[in-house]
Amino acid sequence: MRLTLFQADAFTSRIFGGNPAAVCPLAEWISDDLMQAIAAENNLAETAFFVKQGEKFDLRWFTPVAEVDLCGHATLATAHIMYTELRYTSPEILFDTRSGVLEVKKNGSGYTMNFPTDVLIPVETPEEITKGLELTPQKVFRGKTDYLVVIESQEQLEALSPDFRTLAQGKGRGTIVTAPGNEVDFVSRCFYPQYGIDEDPVTGSAHTTLTPYWAKELNKSKLTAQQLSARKGELTCIHQGDRTELIGQAVTYLRGDIWV
Repeated sequence: MRLTLFQADAFTSRIFGGNPAAVCPLAEWISDDLMQAIAAENNLAETAFFVKQGEKFDLRWFTPVAEVDLCGHATLATAHIMYTELRYTSPEILFDTRSGVLEVKKNGSGYTMNFPTDVLIPVETPEEITKGLELTPQKVFRGKTDYLVVIESQEQLEALSPDFRTLAQGKGRGTIVTAPGNEVDFVSRCFYPQYGIDEDPVTGSAHTTLTPYWAKELNKSKLTAQQLSARKGELTCIHQGDRTELIGQAVTYLRGDIWV
């Protein structure tokens, strides 16, 4: 069986920046085992698969080791590929996912995604976070899937050199570490060793967790953000109560065929 596969860099305007994701359009669903094997072969943070269902598109995301409930950068990459490579022309795309219906709209040179806002609960700092990050956070929260760790400064964030084996002992999906930004409202780094991704370059879903915290902290609903991985990424985040809009760009890197 031959399938078309695309790769795009999301949350960036330049090639080799942001977060790469593979996108695989399907006429009909293939087996979960085969989708997982393709994602493992791609060895990217996420591979997205989608199938048209009426006016919507069913969308699923796989890391190299597991399927996930929500992935922002692969959703952005999928929308980008649909508009630029597959000639989709409607003003919005509705994706039916494990996290409900997600709306993506073309927005000038970028895309606006509408996601559910995470709910944060203050918690005591887990030992694996203190040891894994080798610091004492100012605050720690637990979201639906991730821990949110707040530290003092961008410089402290940039200097982090986590012990991923220790962080992987955590019970959540991963650990988001954040601080006030020097040139933007807030900065972050995201670690997911539990899912085979030591550091994710740019994590859209994490910003549904980051946005409500910084919106309250800074008393503003529209925020600028950077994720400070080696590849770096830029987002605009808009807090709308139980929904969060994420605005970003993407660029196409690859188009090819795979035989499976």
